[in-house]
Amino acid sequence: MSTGTRTVAAVDLGASSGRVMVGRVGGDTLTLQEAHRFPNRPVSVNGTLHWDILALYQGVLDGLRAAGPVDSVGIDSWAVDYGLLDADGVLLGNPVCYRDARTEGIAEQVWKSVPADELYVATGIQHAPFNTLYQLIAARGTAQFAAARTALLIPDLIGYWLTGAVGTEVTNASTTQLLDPVTRDWSRALARRLGIDTGLFGPLRQPADRIGGLLPSVLEATGLTGPVPVTAVASHDTASAVAAVPAAPGERFAYICTGTWSLAGLELDAPVLTEAARKANFTNEAGIDGTIRFLRNIMGLWLLQECMRQWGISDVQPLLAAAAEVPALRSVVDAADPVFLAPGHMADRIAAACRDSGQPVPAAPAEFTRCILDSLALAHRAAIEQAQQLAGHPVDVVHIVGGGSRNALLCQLTADACGLPVVAGPAEAAALGNVLVQGRPFGLGGDRAAMRSLLGRTQPLVRYEPSGDPATWREAAARIA
Repeated sequence: MSTGTRTVAAVDLGASSGRVMVGRVGGDTLTLQEAHRFPNRPVSVNGTLHWDILALYQGVLDGLRAAGPVDSVGIDSWAVDYGLLDADGVLLGNPVCYRDARTEGIAEQVWKSVPADELYVATGIQHAPFNTLYQLIAARGTAQFAAARTALLIPDLIGYWLTGAVGTEVTNASTTQLLDPVTRDWSRALARRLGIDTGLFGPLRQPADRIGGLLPSVLEATGLTGPVPVTAVASHDTASAVAAVPAAPGERFAYICTGTWSLAGLELDAPVLTEAARKANFTNEAGIDGTIRFLRNIMGLWLLQECMRQWGISDVQPLLAAAAEVPALRSVVDAADPVFLAPGHMADRIAAACRDSGQPVPAAPAEFTRCILDSLALAHRAAIEQAQQLAGHPVDVVHIVGGGSRNALLCQLTADACGLPVVAGPAEAAALGNVLVQGRPFGLGGDRAAMRSLLGRTQPLVRYEPSGDPATWREAAARIA
């Protein structure tokens, strides 16, 4: 491998698919190539929705074999879900998917011991029914939980199988609702009040820490020649994606990480733990270099993905082209409404929401698609406006990264709704953030400013200027307020 560049494998696990990407990083080099992609399909067994974690792990091994010789491996994934290990380090069943119903009503139980406002001050995390805290409370009393000696979040579980090392990376730990956002350590006093042992998670790791080397059995399974270190990256995929926002030096920016979810917010130096932030359901999650990701979770392109599954449509481009011809803001829904969280019959639920609010009910797929994209743009607008107000942090530009940055209609609608220019790209932000953090132990990539400069020089970006009448967006927002 040439001097000044390194080749790394970025394992990027999403809620619908996983992939292993080969990245090259150097002074003026940042490239990505997909080595292997594999599906991620939750499986319902006896009424419980599980992740098929062994299939995911096999996909990782297959991807590392396809990647060929690499200098490092890093893993990022979705947040909150975990696997339980027994005293021998053996997995106690497939991890439960965050969309499972087992946490219904658990938050209300927790609030009896720790009121919601105290919980927010202690952790800075938004209320979401699937937070790890609520999952652990729901699991208590089961034989499986009684046998557990270790709990590993998904990227840490994959890392454990690759290296044998136990630990929890801090950006993902922050999503558990058990981490103190100021000290960036476990909120042990809170955990004790709730009867949770934070020792289950093992020691905290920082992005760029070395986890360990690939085990001999893994080297054999992948055909790699050791030693190959596994490097802790910003293992929550949103943290990796925010690390890859190509902001210019001194730019005041907001970001939207788009995909199954839309995560819209700001990068701050300190958490915002006010009652106003709690009531607005903003979360304070850890980012790289001590930063805070102050953001709101929005249902995202999950709405469209589920509609397409219901319709039996696989190609999104004709839908987007047809949606562009549908009148704007005819019908909109609250994209953050929990009614849209579960899978199945999404178009029916959107139709019901429009009917209940006295708006025209979409009939054709193109009309549903336009409703979804208009609604997401409105949700992006609301989140970015509120984030600025709550944090006292004005912005001049919105960066859209992730898969949704390829959706030109969504990007333009977001610019129109926000009244701000939108810079779209990179689409592979999570994988690029993963690669850049892996470069740090080799002296490559640099600090955040250097990383973002490299991204701006090497990745294709598209700028969208706002257009149209802002009053029409205000009127549409009032319909779902």
